[in-house]
Amino acid sequence: MSRVIRTAALAHIRDRRLLQARSHGKAAFYMAGGKLDPGEDAETALHREIREELDAAVVPGTLALLDVFEAPAWGHAEGTDVQITCFLGELGSEPTATSEIAEVRYFTRDEYRASGDVAPGSLLVFDRLHELGLVD
Repeated sequence: MSRVIRTAALAHIRDRRLLQARSHGKAAFYMAGGKLDPGEDAETALHREIREELDAAVVPGTLALLDVFEAPAWGHAEGTDVQITCFLGELGSEPTATSEIAEVRYFTRDEYRASGDVAPGSLLVFDRLHELGLVD
């Protein structure tokens, strides 16, 4: 039986590149966002996680659901999937790596694919945004 981790993520695009974050001690960059707490909806979780990870807030009125993606969870046991409720949105300030984040970076789809360890869920989001003509 597979396990599903429910998450919310922000697809924040600048200059046709998608923002990704890397936690301390991890090699892969992944979507900014995180796990839903019990009883929490995806949008509430997203706002909380963006404050915690990027020390920023989503600009009111800019959040739009992109899609819900499911992929193998990077860094977890085989049979563990991640369900990503992904939103497009703008940040009200420059994203800054907080204590739990080692680095934030913007990538094109090809730059991300070539970056070494990659999160399968992020790849799905990059592919969708590329299909929509939003990222290079």
